[in-house]
Amino acid sequence: MKKYLQYKIVTTPVNNELISGMLWQFDFAGITETENSLNLFVDPNNPVTEEEISAVLESAKGEGFIYDYVITSDLIEDRNWNEEYEKNVKVVEVSDRIVIKPSFKEYNSGDDRLVITIDPKMSFGTGEHETTKLVLRLIEKYIRPDDYVLDVGSGTSVLAIAAVMLGGSKAIGIDNDEWCLLNGRENVNLNSLEDKVEIRLSELNQLEESNFDLIVANINKHILLEIAPLLAKKINPAGKLILSGLLQTDEAEVSDKYSLNRFKAIEQAQLGDWIALVFEKK
Repeated sequence: MKKYLQYKIVTTPVNNELISGMLWQFDFAGITETENSLNLFVDPNNPVTEEEISAVLESAKGEGFIYDYVITSDLIEDRNWNEEYEKNVKVVEVSDRIVIKPSFKEYNSGDDRLVITIDPKMSFGTGEHETTKLVLRLIEKYIRPDDYVLDVGSGTSVLAIAAVMLGGSKAIGIDNDEWCLLNGRENVNLNSLEDKVEIRLSELNQLEESNFDLIVANINKHILLEIAPLLAKKINPAGKLILSGLLQTDEAEVSDKYSLNRFKAIEQAQLGDWIALVFEKK
């Protein structure tokens, strides 16, 4: 039987969803997640080296997503990678109201649950990561009927989709990764929201629209610091801004930067080592 090389990655803190998204460019035979590790399966005839994986993880360290990591490897027998993938993608109960499920799993929601269908592929935003949960809960808290929403760094587009399903009138999601564009549009279609959610391949400075009522951005700290002046121009005077992708240690620096751009912090939420911040214009 054919053998495959398995790389097991353990990071501190655990950040499987984001790390798998950063590794999408490699030709893996399969990827599975456990509670504490990310497992990559490589065809020996099309090898991905430990050095290549380490380079991505070093980048994640440099961005502040993780503090440390360990990679181990082993040879394993062939298996049904799609079946392994589907077995490890979970239905996620984000809050008492919000549930995220893949299209290939059933969920008996009852009448009071908002069920969002997301097939993540290799994009960030399945609902399992703490930052995604935090932003979704804060959207649920702060969204107002008919809000015009911008999702910066949209990934799977789960945040843009949720914002509209929770009452927003329209959402635009932007990402600079073509894979996220394709996956985001697929998820919009899965939730039958093509008339209300638009996903674009775009940088924030290329976006012509402004006057958004709610802006969400679940991306790394360095980008959040860089785009603060642009976000100030894109949000309406009474709007709310929800930021995540941040560790506890990032709070002071981010809050100070946004204060300089005429934002006032009104809430901080936390899960594990991760936080989300809510701002309004001063």
